[in-house]
Amino acid sequence: MLAVAAQTLAITAPVFAMLFLGVALKRLRWIDTPFIDTASSLVFRGTMPTLLFLGVVKADLDAAMQPQLLTYFFLATTASFFVAWAWAIWRVPFEDRGIYTQGAFRGNNGIVGLALATSMYGDYGLSVGSLLAALVILCYNALSAVVLAIYSPGAKPGARAIVRSIVSNPMIIGVLLAVPIAYWKIPLPQWFLTSAEYFAQMTLPLALICIGGTLSLASLRRSSGTAIGSGMMKMVWLPLLSTSGAWLLGFRGADLAILFLYFASPTAAASFVMARAVGANHELAAAIIVITTLAAVVTTNIGLLLLQWGGWI
Repeated sequence: MLAVAAQTLAITAPVFAMLFLGVALKRLRWIDTPFIDTASSLVFRGTMPTLLFLGVVKADLDAAMQPQLLTYFFLATTASFFVAWAWAIWRVPFEDRGIYTQGAFRGNNGIVGLALATSMYGDYGLSVGSLLAALVILCYNALSAVVLAIYSPGAKPGARAIVRSIVSNPMIIGVLLAVPIAYWKIPLPQWFLTSAEYFAQMTLPLALICIGGTLSLASLRRSSGTAIGSGMMKMVWLPLLSTSGAWLLGFRGADLAILFLYFASPTAAASFVMARAVGANHELAAAIIVITTLAAVVTTNIGLLLLQWGGWI
């Protein structure tokens, strides 16, 4: 387990490094609020849709095609969204319900989950993990767009407004453009793919620097209660429920472990980008990302230890 702990720390440490770099750059006044606004908009409208586009285009849809595994992951993710939303309606102030819900169900599968799955199970982990990540991208963005449209300041939560927020979401557009290309294996020019990769590689560092630039002790104190609640939902209760459901349905071995790693991934940086884009409480979104990323070092290893102890993986 020490090896797994080291792997988890190696994956999450660079995330924290970029977060703290954002804090330092803001304190040094190398970046300011207008820069963070512009950079966040660039990530939301450009670099992240490009990253998602490339992720789907490069995914081998024929490899590790397991309908039962994919179906369960999709249904469990959707159920997690509604569990988190129902809890938010009961316990969270109206204006923060969208941020709480998104932070509690939206995992960083493409970075943390996929890296750990590949590290533990090699090519099998990579192929299954890539397929799971590609599947859930649309689910994450569509459900997040819905809940943020309902609770964002000044939003008009009618059916037409919600549909508009979904179909106009740049991340969803990026995925939808990529699906037919991946399905029919349409070749793209190498110069285009290389240029797109250069552009997409800015996504995570730029998003994390913006999150760090937004953080402050005052904002963390203001958001601490709600952020910890969302973090507990994301890192403890929903992974416990979803993984238990997978175990009851008979998933074992690498499949169960990969499902757990994806359910237990910390909140994705995209949640901050989307929150800022719609004028929601992005400070709360940033706090949830920090808390869940820190918690992942502990909860992921405890979960794997328990699964190994039970002889299920």
